[in-house]
Amino acid sequence: MPTIELKNVNKTFGTGIGKVQALTNINFEARTGELTLILGPSGSGKSTFLTIAGGLRQPSSGDVIIDGQNISAMKPRQLDRLRLNKIGFVLQSYNLLPYLTVAEQFRLVDHVHPQNNLNNQELEQLLKELDIDHLKEQYPDQLSGGQNQRIAIARALYTNPPIVLADEPTAALDSERGAAVGREFQKLAHRREKTIIVVTHDLRLRKYADRIFEINDGKIEQTK
Repeated sequence: MPTIELKNVNKTFGTGIGKVQALTNINFEARTGELTLILGPSGSGKSTFLTIAGGLRQPSSGDVIIDGQNISAMKPRQLDRLRLNKIGFVLQSYNLLPYLTVAEQFRLVDHVHPQNNLNNQELEQLLKELDIDHLKEQYPDQLSGGQNQRIAIARALYTNPPIVLADEPTAALDSERGAAVGREFQKLAHRREKTIIVVTHDLRLRKYADRIFEINDGKIEQTK
């Protein structure tokens, strides 16, 4: 059974002459154990697609099904609980708290989500693979955009979620570090049986993907 399904999903913004069709009749499935890539240029609908797939935004019509549950039928508190326990988000805004060090960002997660998080050894290994293990006592404003991006990725993976949704996770990274992120996502999907969806315009990630879709003008098509 697919982990995430979008069935005949449409999304519009605005009304009248200002109405914009952001997504058109989207049908999509993501599966456990696969890294799925959604490629598209800026303004193609990638971010709208991802926020709807993760229950952060409601479609104008159509159904979104996560782990067998139609989220349109959920109450807000149920949806909050589903996102907290099942989905790790990597968004373009890093959402790191500026008054906490890198290490403290993870300790805060322990208070909000105390169960099923990575143990100390697993976290240390993740930080090393993303080349941020030496930054634990730094604050976000002391770091580069790329470093903050990798910390945001590690924080999303720290809760060990079965689903990971990432929006342009390599946008601020050079080739070497972008490849490290691609390998990490691929490893998580294959070895830990997670569902990973990455929306991006970064073609360097193609070689790590099990399936590839392209989205243009709000319409999606599978290419691999």
